[in-house]
Amino acid sequence: MTLRTSDFDYYLPPELIAQTPLEPRDASRLLVVNRETGIMQHRRFRDILEYLHPGDVMVFNDSRVLPARIKGRKASTGGEVEILLLRNLGGSQWEALVKPAKRLKPGTALELGDSKSVARIVGEGDAGIRVIQFENADDLQHIGALALPPYIHTPLADPERYQTVYSQATGSVAAPTAGLHFTPDLISQVQAKGIECLFVTLHVGLDTFRPVQEENPTQHVIHKEYGFLSSETAASLTRAKTTGKRIIAVGTTSVRMLEFIAQQGRKTEVKPFQGWVDLFILPGHRFQMVDALITNFHLPKSTLLMLVTAFAGKELIDRVYTEAIRERYRFYSFGDATLIL
Repeated sequence: MTLRTSDFDYYLPPELIAQTPLEPRDASRLLVVNRETGIMQHRRFRDILEYLHPGDVMVFNDSRVLPARIKGRKASTGGEVEILLLRNLGGSQWEALVKPAKRLKPGTALELGDSKSVARIVGEGDAGIRVIQFENADDLQHIGALALPPYIHTPLADPERYQTVYSQATGSVAAPTAGLHFTPDLISQVQAKGIECLFVTLHVGLDTFRPVQEENPTQHVIHKEYGFLSSETAASLTRAKTTGKRIIAVGTTSVRMLEFIAQQGRKTEVKPFQGWVDLFILPGHRFQMVDALITNFHLPKSTLLMLVTAFAGKELIDRVYTEAIRERYRFYSFGDATLIL
């Protein structure tokens, strides 16, 4: 069957796009979906404990969102510029989306924040992408602001609410949002039930912000994201695979990391990894690591919706989204979640 991007389109009433996070985090709704039976159940996120079994392995992405939106000026004219960091290319060099792109050519010097921070554009890509060399990479923590997704129009009162409670490694331009539902207490309850909690790192990149433009999704170029998997986590995943334990991915970023890792090693041995990840999961993908998935509801025509469809099947995902809209679930980053078993 030929895949078409339009097959992953749907209409969402705008009022269902969550503008603010719920408190407490685990008060969000949870739509539990069984892939074998097609049965759906409406629960609260904290009820997820009822669907976990001793011996399960839950994999979280511990990436932390960096203050990726930076405002500044052209050093020569004082003209305002806006920068959205996308990924670190090594050291103090970053790939970024810039505005106004036409006026920001290689060689342009920039003054950022309080003017004590300076940078220079050193490379040019397509669609407003530039390579920027920062004089002092440490300044990025102080001169930038969190870049909330463009569909969120309400200012965020507490920036930490767009971070998971277990975030550690700074580098994402957007939060791994499935993890936003977990509280420290809920994670403690998960562990107390005999579930092993593992952490990988995958820094969320450009594809979170844009829909697939090509009608044939196989022609879409996935942007690389930097990932890390420790030797300790690799050993735990190897034990889980060889003993038949159920591996539950928290979020599509964890799925991409796990499935990419599975393609690098032997059938049952998971190896440590550090480097660029560029796996684009489409229907037809054979999942080697992930047995269950916790995820939010995704944008139409997005690579994330395509991934979830690959995991659960188009007919079932179409039913899930229709049900979620009918039941007035909250969608996207600050919205509700699904547990796909």
